[in-house]
Amino acid sequence: MLVISIQSQVVHGHVGNSAAAYALQAEGVNVAAVPTTLLSNHPRYPSLRGRVLETELVADLLKGVEERGLVDEAALLVTGYLGSPGNAAVIADFVERARTRNGKLVYLCDPVIGDDGRVYVADGILDVLRHRLLPAANLTTPNQFELELLSGAAIADAESLSAACAVLAGAGTDVVATGCTLADTAAGQVETILCTDGRLSRFATPRLPIRPYGTGDLLTGLIAAHLAKGEAMELAVGRAVDTVFAVLVRTQDAGSAEMRLVPLPTAERKP
Repeated sequence: MLVISIQSQVVHGHVGNSAAAYALQAEGVNVAAVPTTLLSNHPRYPSLRGRVLETELVADLLKGVEERGLVDEAALLVTGYLGSPGNAAVIADFVERARTRNGKLVYLCDPVIGDDGRVYVADGILDVLRHRLLPAANLTTPNQFELELLSGAAIADAESLSAACAVLAGAGTDVVATGCTLADTAAGQVETILCTDGRLSRFATPRLPIRPYGTGDLLTGLIAAHLAKGEAMELAVGRAVDTVFAVLVRTQDAGSAEMRLVPLPTAERKP
């Protein structure tokens, strides 16, 4: 079992591959992690070191992935934060080559664009997502804001969410919409919603008073891990949601600003 994961990487904290790679390995799945950025931490901190990686470097790393035969071995290919329009273009080229080379390869596109009404990527990245990556995807995992932005449709209820998924995904692509609050979502809850051929499977968890970064990246990595192990889509999503919620509870209990991915040793756990 191998997953190729192309995302950002940070030294401190858990976003991009610094969340997804651990999730994959903890589930017993090998991962070939290709970075699009190398940063000291998430940009929310007062200082930030490192940079978006040069397009030539990302392209060279992806060439190495092909030379090692990893495309032939992989069950899934995941893309997340792309870093720059140039990186987005060479990654889209790689996705096309990989899917041609390995007809069984499942492509999971996490369209990392923004959240809470704010876009934090360049227009050139949006264009590549819309016209090249999303049309190639078997599965995509936008948050509610990203789903509205990419589909051009406002989401208020289950019907409008289904319509937005149909616009975004087209035929044969499943959508996992994250961070959803619909008209009938229970008070104090947040939902992750799987849309498959217009049918919705809804997974609700309590909304906790914390907002650590990287929860979407962790969820995507866990879904990829479960799919790589041969689990059905609905089961994979449900298990991933449960694990992310457990991590958030652990994070809240620890009073941490960053997700606590690693459980405390037994001796240190609260009774």
